[in-house]
Amino acid sequence: MNAPIENSESLPDVTAGAWPILMQRSDIITLKEAVHRTGKTDRTLRTWCKLFGISRQTNSGAPIEISAPALEMVMHGDMEALELLRSGNRHHPRVRRFFDHLGLSV
Repeated sequence: MNAPIENSESLPDVTAGAWPILMQRSDIITLKEAVHRTGKTDRTLRTWCKLFGISRQTNSGAPIEISAPALEMVMHGDMEALELLRSGNRHHPRVRRFFDHLGLSV
């Protein structure tokens, strides 16, 4: 999958069995902030969070916390960088460029 798909309800869950993305406090944005940054709808972002495993939610009533670098990777269709991030390789040049782009430290 090279780019995010708007209507992804019919796609299988890409992250089934995948390890979660470990997030540092500075990496996290809210769903509202993600909507503002991307111009996408709340529904689209919720779908991306589930499909690509780029968020966490401690329980059903808790706010969704989204990894800003992971969201950026999904927006750019860079699934290789996303998998490197998922594996914890934050210093790989392909991953680091997204952190640099967002002004975040790795």
